[in-house]
Amino acid sequence: MGDPRPSRSAKRASTHALQALLGERAALCRRAITGEHGVSLPPLIDHHVHLHLIDAGLLARGGIAGVVDLGGDPIALARREHDGIPRVAYAGAFLTAVGGYPVGRTWAPPPIAREISDPSTHPGVHGGAATAVDEQASFGASVVKVSLNATAGPVLDRATLDAVVASARERRLPVVAHVEGDGMLQLALDAGVDVLAHTPFTEHVGRRLTARAVAAGQRWISTLAIHDGHADESARARVNLAGFAAAGGRVLYGTDLGNGDLPVGVNPAEVAALDGAGVRGAALIEAMAAPWPGAEEISGVSTFVPGTPPASLDDVPAWIAAATVVPSEELIHDEN
Repeated sequence: MGDPRPSRSAKRASTHALQALLGERAALCRRAITGEHGVSLPPLIDHHVHLHLIDAGLLARGGIAGVVDLGGDPIALARREHDGIPRVAYAGAFLTAVGGYPVGRTWAPPPIAREISDPSTHPGVHGGAATAVDEQASFGASVVKVSLNATAGPVLDRATLDAVVASARERRLPVVAHVEGDGMLQLALDAGVDVLAHTPFTEHVGRRLTARAVAAGQRWISTLAIHDGHADESARARVNLAGFAAAGGRVLYGTDLGNGDLPVGVNPAEVAALDGAGVRGAALIEAMAAPWPGAEEISGVSTFVPGTPPASLDDVPAWIAAATVVPSEELIHDEN
């Protein structure tokens, strides 16, 4: 009888087929302790969560190695363990207009919002733009979050938004905006906002604004699945993201975890929505693994998906739902 183990050429062919689907960072492997075969991926990140609304201890077993908290109590976030898994980056509090979103929301306790009443870029001014940015930075924020939700109250005027962006630039912090309502994407682009916390879902983004966003290097965090059950918002968001991605825009996987009943871990509905918007294969893995807002990948761990690799791109959303996070040293990669 011949050797039943796969030949080196067969392994090489399987690896090439896998990487043709998911990019060069995907690899066939097995776990040293259990012998379980599967696929290793770079550590995956959910780029939009709210930790005060979820059990973060469940994230790693669900395949998520890192998160970006985009609206929480900066003091509580600063007190978290920073070297464990999931690795946490955060914005601290929402910076918003007086009486603006999310002030007064039942899910938003007072410590997670700062109302800005003065466009001052001088430190220490009560209600000042720079004061609010300085506070978040002092508690370890890696990004500054502004609220531009015209459907739920007043928003920062252009002068105040410019002051927030300028203050964040001085501290080398990117600015991410919750954009909701007519004209809010235009306002964010005019002010130089770096990232959108959600794909725009209340207005159709035409070719001109899409081209501006792409040329500016703006990134959009997906959060498509939160609109399930809201047909108009869902359709607008998916069309907008498809246009942005097709034009070369940079997409980040994010779920707005904590907003409703979402799975704590990889969200297959979000993955399927991204896939449907044309963010597939290697582009999908890049959107899920991009280390934003940092520049370095999470070290020491990998996302591992057990079992048979996907046979086609259509199989990926259901397949990746089985992902978990494991120490990288535990994985033995198949030889090419």
